Amino acid sequence: MKKKIAILFSGKGTNFAHIVNTLYPQEFEIVVALTNNPDAEGIKIAKEADIPLEVVDSKNFESREAFDAVVVQKLQHYKPDLTVLAGFMRILTPVFTETVRAINLHPSLLPRHKGLHAIEKSYDDDYPKGGVSVHWVSSELDGGEIILQKEILKAGLDFEAYDNKIRTIEKEALAEAIRKILS
Repeated sequence: MKKKIAILFSGKGTNFAHIVNTLYPQEFEIVVALTNNPDAEGIKIAKEADIPLEVVDSKNFESREAFDAVVVQKLQHYKPDLTVLAGFMRILTPVFTETVRAINLHPSLLPRHKGLHAIEKSYDDDYPKGGVSVHWVSSELDGGEIILQKEILKAGLDFEAYDNKIRTIEKEALAEAIRKILS
C-alpha cells in the first residue's frame, strides 16, 4: 500500500507541483492539499491533479491556535503518514507541532537565516555557500531536526542566478526527503 502524504502550501505551489509531477501517483498518494490562502495559485495544481483540496483561510481566525486546531482536524480526517510544508507561510503553534508529523522546506542552510527572506539573507552574508534544508517541524521556528541539506557555491552568481539555483535544489531536496522518510 502506498504511503500517504498531505501537502500544505500558501502561494504559487511550485514545490507542490514538483511533488505531484515526480512522486504522485507512482510512489506516494497525496491524500490532501491544504492552503491557508484562498487566492493561492497552487489551488489550480490540486484541482488539475484531482487531489482533495482544503482551503482554510487563516484570516478568518482570531488566533494561530484556533487556525492550527482546524488544520489539525482536517489533516486527521485524511490520515497522512507525513505532512509536507511546501511553501506554507505560517508560524505554527504547539497545537499543530505536537500533533502532526510534518517536515518543512527552508531556503537556507539552517540554522543560518531562520524565518523570512532567507534567500536574500543567505546571498548577502559572507558564508561561501548557500543552500536549502528539509527539517522536522517543531515548536521552534525553522528549528526542528535537520533531515537533509543541499548546498551550492555562491561565487560568481548574481542574485537572480543564486535565487534560481536555490529554487531548483529545494524541489530536489524536498522529494529526496519524502523518499528518505517514507521508504
